[in-house]
Amino acid sequence: MTTQSRLTLLKYVMIGTGAIFAFGLYPLTQLWPSGWSWGVGHSHYQMMIVGVYGTLGLCLIYGAKDPMESRSLIWFTVWSSALHSIIMAFQALGDPAETGHLYGDVPALALVAVALGVLTPRGARLAASGGQASRRAA
Repeated sequence: MTTQSRLTLLKYVMIGTGAIFAFGLYPLTQLWPSGWSWGVGHSHYQMMIVGVYGTLGLCLIYGAKDPMESRSLIWFTVWSSALHSIIMAFQALGDPAETGHLYGDVPALALVAVALGVLTPRGARLAASGGQASRRAA
């Protein structure tokens, strides 16, 4: 895969992930609560998570205009999604009432981390693309 095709695919993944984070997370918690909503009954936590991920989603959509300028946002999304997924997996494994998350938000966030991490140019791929790092050094 060429660097340009990788960047094009990265843009689409950022837009798709951003749209799901911004507009799909709340409906998922309502349609499939055992896979997307933690705990039972009313929780203030749920709307805080929806708000944070909604904001991140809008930033990903905006950042897709120029992924090379949005690398810190992408890497924040990669590492926070990976860590969030790992923590949720341990919590779901430790609480029989939460095992549905092993089929919902846990693999979804792991997929986000892997997809963005694999597609984001770095090192030699960044230099080959004429990335901002080489332009700033000049």
